[in-house]
Amino acid sequence: MRLNRPLVFTDKVSSVLSAAAERKRRRRQTILICAVVAAGSAIAGFSAQGAETGDWITTWAATPAPRWSDDLPAPFGVPEVLENQTVRQVARISVGGNSVRVVLSNAFGAKPLTIGAGSVAIAGKDGDIDQATLKPLTWAGKSSVVVPPGAPILSDPVALPAEALSELSVSVFLSKKTALSSVHWDGVQTAYISGPGNFTNDAAFKADSTFKSRLFLSDIWVDAAPESQAVVFFGDSITDGNCSTPDANNRWPDHIAKRLQEANRKVAVVNEAFSGNRVLTDGMGVNALARFDSDILSHPKVSTVVVMMGINDIGWPGENAITPDDKEPTAQDIITGYKQLIDRAHAHGVRIVGATLTPFADTFKGLPTEGYYTPEKEKIRVAVNDWIRTGDGFDGVIDFDKVMEDPAKPGYLRDDYDCGDNLHPNDAGYKAMADAVDLDVLLGPAK
Repeated sequence: MRLNRPLVFTDKVSSVLSAAAERKRRRRQTILICAVVAAGSAIAGFSAQGAETGDWITTWAATPAPRWSDDLPAPFGVPEVLENQTVRQVARISVGGNSVRVVLSNAFGAKPLTIGAGSVAIAGKDGDIDQATLKPLTWAGKSSVVVPPGAPILSDPVALPAEALSELSVSVFLSKKTALSSVHWDGVQTAYISGPGNFTNDAAFKADSTFKSRLFLSDIWVDAAPESQAVVFFGDSITDGNCSTPDANNRWPDHIAKRLQEANRKVAVVNEAFSGNRVLTDGMGVNALARFDSDILSHPKVSTVVVMMGINDIGWPGENAITPDDKEPTAQDIITGYKQLIDRAHAHGVRIVGATLTPFADTFKGLPTEGYYTPEKEKIRVAVNDWIRTGDGFDGVIDFDKVMEDPAKPGYLRDDYDCGDNLHPNDAGYKAMADAVDLDVLLGPAK
């Protein structure tokens, strides 16, 4: 399908076509190819609602990104290397199924990634699992696998009944010296790291260390129920759940997943946000224009993408901000980026919903990065939000700006929704965002 109009690029947009972005673009294409091949293989004793026909849906995701350089003010906070250690990670899925597949990503690895063993189970407390549900992971029938640089790897299907909104535990044994190169930094969920040894099959997990990032784990698939669909949430730290309570699933897309289940809708929620993301420029990860195809359009059964991004494009550049040497974008630069995403979504028959940028007055006030907010930057935010509401580009609009703004102080986040930095919501704020979403706007008219 051809795009509705010719592509128009600003200088910023044209800069995205780097070798790293091209490698990132291909990673989910590789997943889909692997899925098609694996679906044609007979698996003894395997039977599930959609798996026999290779019908899968992404029920959970966490976008991998590369380690960033020391010139950014936020420390990366994840060890550079693990060796002969087991990593156990917990993920709350959105829709359930009778079978599961796990995707591990070496998208930003410079060397092959060796997975010595892996397992999946229903999660228990504090890193433990329900031993009766434990299933070893295999890849083409083998218990270990080597993932090439830049590639993902999709596990064989395992029969594991998992209810909607349940928590799965994925364990991987890193048998060799392994650089932690493909990381979802702001996981808001505890990852458990063992001492020496393979503990993928242990019910109780003794952790030598923990941190709140995702390592290599990028997707979980379940066999798709008939007529199911996926909505992908594409954003920055506000969609990633920064400042929410760890291990509590209080990101606003998490609350959307619960609402959809309560409404008996067969809709998977796929969160492809990561903290620091920008529409036009790399920073704490790959920019939105470079990763849109790989992280959004390639998901099985995706019907809608929700875009809430642009505040970092506005806030990061400028004196006393996060990246003072970056050129400050205009509102039109960001809008041009949105138009690219809209055209590319429509070219694939995907609806695209825009969410307004929430208030950010006095963000990081008193800190070395307080230049993130200025009155001039507020004018850009207002202009961008005006276009989202009235520009007739998005298929639907979610006006989070109005939900989160202090009615007594325009441009400011409500105190009862502020986690303390004048930018990120707290748990109550994230729930208020989700509660304000009209599910008919989110999903579009019934087909």
